[in-house]
Amino acid sequence: MTLGCQMNVADSQRLASELEKMGLHAADDARRADVLVVNTCVVRQGAEDKGVNRLHSMGQLKRKHPEKVIGLMGCMVGVRDSLPLRKRFPFVDVFMAPSDPAPMVEFLRDRGLEGDVRTLDAAARQYQDAVQDELVLPAHERGNLVAAHVPVVYGCSHACSFCIIPFRRGVERSRSVGEIVAEVRSLARQGVREVTLLGQIVDRYGKDIPDGPNLAGLLRILHEAGTAEGLKRFRFLTSHPNWMTDELLDTVAALPSVMPHIEAPVQAGDDEVLRRMKRGYTQADYRALVERIRARIPGVAINTDVIVGFPGETDAQFEETYRLLGDLKLDKVHIAKYSPRPQTVSARSMEDDVPEVEKERRRKALDDQQAQISAEINGRFLGRTVEVLVEDQQGGKWRGRTPQNKLVFFDVKAAGDADYRGRLVDVEITWTGPWSMQGRIAGAERPSPEAVSLVERGQYSHK
Repeated sequence: MTLGCQMNVADSQRLASELEKMGLHAADDARRADVLVVNTCVVRQGAEDKGVNRLHSMGQLKRKHPEKVIGLMGCMVGVRDSLPLRKRFPFVDVFMAPSDPAPMVEFLRDRGLEGDVRTLDAAARQYQDAVQDELVLPAHERGNLVAAHVPVVYGCSHACSFCIIPFRRGVERSRSVGEIVAEVRSLARQGVREVTLLGQIVDRYGKDIPDGPNLAGLLRILHEAGTAEGLKRFRFLTSHPNWMTDELLDTVAALPSVMPHIEAPVQAGDDEVLRRMKRGYTQADYRALVERIRARIPGVAINTDVIVGFPGETDAQFEETYRLLGDLKLDKVHIAKYSPRPQTVSARSMEDDVPEVEKERRRKALDDQQAQISAEINGRFLGRTVEVLVEDQQGGKWRGRTPQNKLVFFDVKAAGDADYRGRLVDVEITWTGPWSMQGRIAGAERPSPEAVSLVERGQYSHK
């Protein structure tokens, strides 16, 4: 089970790949699995609680079947001493820090629990023999996964006052160019057509490598290496406003494989709240950044993150955030209610004094406003033809994303018998909503009223 961010998804894929190298393969039911792992998130209390609940359910299963191996991975474990967790969860066999599958691999080898490679099907064995040293994706995703994530910066050294990540994932460490290029090429050979580069502050890539490239340079290298292997698109997240340079923006605009899609969290729209968050910029700075992005990248989509109910946030300060987002009209806003996290500056020195009911009111106010803004932005695509990278099928529809990362569905039947997975398809947009759009391939019949009504009811809605 994987909870939390895209970094955790990438970490889980790496662990699954390492276990497959040992001859193990995925089980479709926890009761049939020999190895069970929860990859945890602790950015907010709700995510941590979900991981703990899942872990306890695995503990109950282990009491009935003591031979099962239980692993705990991710930010709940962190990079420091796991002794308190060992006392809290004595039924867990293996504790793995974020992005580190080695403890599980060593545990299974020490106990002779490696699988028999001969139990894999012929195709899996053949593939394993061919790419034993570079295997990235687990077997069930090879040839099926169109979009994947590649971490390029681990950890974070910025330490915003609300953020637990530096305490759990450690200091900022950039991966080498060679390692990243090898992983991207391997993903391309396994059918991936879009790669998103990940970092807690991704635009700080290379700051800790004196003789290496920055993020703009890395994108130029990956553009050459990746497109030669069949990759169509690159994205990156998440950026920090202080480190988004003109060079990076110009690189996005210049390289056809790098999508016009920027994630730039603002977190709050009031200068005093931003100061107490230790973000390092003002509302005016953020407005200027949005202007720069839009001026340098034609057709760009800008997404942001916001925290409501930060300690001491007054109604007037929240209204500054509401006004900022109303003025800027960004494409998407990820909204979170403040949750105090252990060890952070805000948890140690600030009172969590905004009532939960008020946090929810503020969250809903921003969500309602953003629904109107996103509907307005997406409405501009109505009648236009857009390029969609098709990822998979859902509810009788092909599903994919535009260069701006907007979700688009088109009818499977109208598209004929062709397999569109992993293909770039021109789709004429026939319906738009705040979170998704619907269209048809040029020359296909328009979707029926019944199909459109499914979208309006939210069956294909996805934030």
